[in-house]
Amino acid sequence: MKSSPKLFYRFLLVTLGALLIALNLNTFVHTAGLLPGGFTGMSLLLQEIFERFLGVRIPFVVFFWGLNVAPVLMCFRYVGKRFTMLSVWAIIASGLFTDLLPGLPVTDEVMLCTIFGGILSGIAISLCLLAGATSGGTDLISIYVSEKTGRSIWNQIFMVNVIILAIFGLLFGWGRALYSIIFQFVSTQILNTLYKRYQKSTLLIITEKTDEIVQIIRDVTNHDATLFTGKGCYQGAERKMLYTVVSADEEEKLLRSIKKADPLAFVNILQTKMLKGNFIMKKQD
Repeated sequence: MKSSPKLFYRFLLVTLGALLIALNLNTFVHTAGLLPGGFTGMSLLLQEIFERFLGVRIPFVVFFWGLNVAPVLMCFRYVGKRFTMLSVWAIIASGLFTDLLPGLPVTDEVMLCTIFGGILSGIAISLCLLAGATSGGTDLISIYVSEKTGRSIWNQIFMVNVIILAIFGLLFGWGRALYSIIFQFVSTQILNTLYKRYQKSTLLIITEKTDEIVQIIRDVTNHDATLFTGKGCYQGAERKMLYTVVSADEEEKLLRSIKKADPLAFVNILQTKMLKGNFIMKKQD
């Protein structure tokens, strides 16, 4: 029962993310004639193909829900049940909101729609991810791969989206496709900035309270550390340095705890570009 308030908070974050996705589609994306990436973009592309070439208007949810069936089943089996159920709610809610809610008359300037639509898209997807869920589609696939490899593949997903947009450009004109690539690039950069689970940070900590700091590292991140002993060149005194690698999203919380335990600790934080070895991450629930 203790997890119920947290689960409800996650549910609210996912719902807000789904609402922002729908408002973004109906406000910025439709106004500028853009095509987002992932299964959302594929659903809109199929919707436009059926309407343009067959004269049939099919609701967005038909394509969006249908395309998400296979990734949902894959994640339910291999990633986490609660994670998948929250993602299913995001898929259901964003699909329904998109078909039911009207867009807002913000602007009809294509470049403004492209930039701010990309920003809003990145924020909406990040809300779902921070809640321990996804907005569906290629995000589900990306999380599955990242959980298996421990590495973010958002940029690879971006390249897949570019291919989808190339098809869109061939069918409906390159102007809309090129604006859509800018939209997707902005969204991806916002996502990389806000969601850091699969980014790594290396911490070099010089402290006299090594035992206490090691315990803090274990409690906050579930990781351990390596102790090095050396000599300070300024005073010639013996110094102790802890080396540890953590997920970038744990970095701020860990740093606050370290400085609280030892205000005199000297901490150097390095961005870890590549990591080889056994780095254990907390699994999605």
